[in-house]
Amino acid sequence: MFKHILVPLDGSHLAETALPVAASLARTLKAPVTLLHVIEQDAPSEVHSDSHLTNAAEAGAYLAEAAGRTFTKRIKVDWHVHTAPVADVARSIVDHSADEFQPDLIVLTSHGNSGMHDLFFGTIAQQVAAASGTPVLLIKPSENTPSFVIRHILVPLDNESGHDQVLPKVEVLAKAFRTELNLICVIPTLGTLSGIQAAAGQMMPTTTSAYLDIAEENARDHFQAHLDEFQKAKIPATAEIARGDPAAVILKTARERHVDLIIFGTHGHAGMEAFWNRSVAAAVARQTDIPILLIPLIG
Repeated sequence: MFKHILVPLDGSHLAETALPVAASLARTLKAPVTLLHVIEQDAPSEVHSDSHLTNAAEAGAYLAEAAGRTFTKRIKVDWHVHTAPVADVARSIVDHSADEFQPDLIVLTSHGNSGMHDLFFGTIAQQVAAASGTPVLLIKPSENTPSFVIRHILVPLDNESGHDQVLPKVEVLAKAFRTELNLICVIPTLGTLSGIQAAAGQMMPTTTSAYLDIAEENARDHFQAHLDEFQKAKIPATAEIARGDPAAVILKTARERHVDLIIFGTHGHAGMEAFWNRSVAAAVARQTDIPILLIPLIG
């Protein structure tokens, strides 16, 4: 299910934060890795005080050095430089993913105004996740090379079955890393509803409150079924239903449980609408250093 990992790099040390993560995943999942650099049209000469890779030969040498430095001989690693300058880096990543590499996972870091600008906070990561239909792992960059060990995964779900598509991939990771799972469903209160739901809550508070109570009961039954399945698979798992602002509750839970990875199912359209049409994944990503895995939902 995760049989090939793609890591786009722009040559900066911050982008290299993705490398130890990819190495850990490749080693544990026994998956080959492809390093990719896309030559950006009209690229700046520097990116975060590092020379920006604008020359194909230089980029190829850099990727080869990064591969040798990061991955053991037991991990199959390849690299590729897209030599024709492009203005749309996200589109190029998606096209390479679909036509050439066909990865099961893309590992991206966030930083600056380069060919991969705004990865963590939205645009390119959303475009790649939505357009390619490939899971995207977002890593917040660090000056220090972090270790990547998954001991505890947090999986926000809705109260029915809209996000259950992520669970097979969750199970693969849980078994491979021998990790604990925590499922969480956050049911809004009247005061934390947004958009159409907020308007309905103001006009019909009693009806809306009853609807939210029913949603909570549905979530309990729904989650119990998942817990039974994980128990059969011998995966330690817990589940909780909470009330409040989804992003705030997820962040609080992740901190308290010392979570190593948060996995979101995301709809394939701009805005990453999920959980009562709020951009919960993006809101959480902006406020945490915890890696976030976005798994595109079908339908």
